Amino acid sequence: MSDTATFRLRSVAVSAYGPSLLSGFSQGVIAPVIVISAIERGATVAAAGLIVALMGIGALVANIPAGALTTRFGERRAMVAAAGLSVAAIALCLFDLGLWTFAAAVFAMGIGSAVFQLARQSYLTDVVPLEMRARAMSTLGGVARIGAFAGPFAGAGVIALTGLAGAYAISLVAIAGAGVIAYTVPDLASPAAASSGISTWTIARDHRRTLLTLGIGVLLLSAIRQTRQVVVPLWAHHLGLDASTSSILFGVAGAVETLVFYPAGLAMDRWGRRAVAVPCTLVMGLSFLALPLTHGVLTLAAVAMVIGLGNGIGSGIVNTLGADAAPAVGRPTFLGVWRELADGGAALGPLLLSAVTGLAGLAWGVSVSGLVGLAAAVTLFRYVPHRR
Repeated sequence: MSDTATFRLRSVAVSAYGPSLLSGFSQGVIAPVIVISAIERGATVAAAGLIVALMGIGALVANIPAGALTTRFGERRAMVAAAGLSVAAIALCLFDLGLWTFAAAVFAMGIGSAVFQLARQSYLTDVVPLEMRARAMSTLGGVARIGAFAGPFAGAGVIALTGLAGAYAISLVAIAGAGVIAYTVPDLASPAAASSGISTWTIARDHRRTLLTLGIGVLLLSAIRQTRQVVVPLWAHHLGLDASTSSILFGVAGAVETLVFYPAGLAMDRWGRRAVAVPCTLVMGLSFLALPLTHGVLTLAAVAMVIGLGNGIGSGIVNTLGADAAPAVGRPTFLGVWRELADGGAALGPLLLSAVTGLAGLAWGVSVSGLVGLAAAVTLFRYVPHRR
């Protein structure tokens, strides 16, 4: 489909964005309660933190197999299977079957999420014209953020009435709804024929230059993006601000991000990917370097909002660059490797902050993370094509 004049994003609103909204909502509902459930089932605080991390670990482990499976069986089947796995995992969390079973269920949720996200990205790449791709991808990310933002509030209301089990129940219903919508998505090609001779190794070999240049830029971008979720609360605590103030600052930054996702996609479609990728990382990197200079709630709020703006204008950039670089045959397999780089960066960013903070203090940890942002800006400026 390449006729932009006759294509409208609303034509794929239900098939592409409906599952994204419900999936984000489902994760948003249960994200705050996993650690509480783990502690109630006998985990220590440290073990509960590890169980929460299992969701991200599951996604990291599943990215490459998810790409291969989606290439082989198609986007629709992959999304339905991922939704089914998530439904089963959340259903296990409804019952106290022991801590190990609960941990395995959280790990399975991460796997389901990885497959679901990759298949949606591949589907949207197929159905949307190149001239509107960035808007489509940024909207995909923005819709998921809206769902994740609304989820905790809905979960809080249900928990007040029914307890923690209610949060898992509403999360299960949401992801099941996403699976039902995904089932209606038509298969766009014959997956078995298209995947003949395609493997993760051949994709990585044939596209190694892109993965080792542009892919490293995406890894660095993902590192500073994930670290941003940690630095504002940590610095607020360092300044002696209470938890409620820290939460408000985090929420305000999130609101700024949500407001700019569509203009970000429009800018990428009109002026190219570099016009967004470089300012996104540059703004976040410089904001990180400015963060240790703040000494009160107002200055911290200002920097937090600028960080949110920087991240928001880059909404959809990782998915868009991946879609641009992916081959027509074996696209999901390539996107699995691409997402592995992005998720690997997301895992490494907070680890770097923690390591430098432990050695030299929080101000140095934040500053080094800021330098990662500047390195991402330089790398993306060098390797992102100037034009679409």
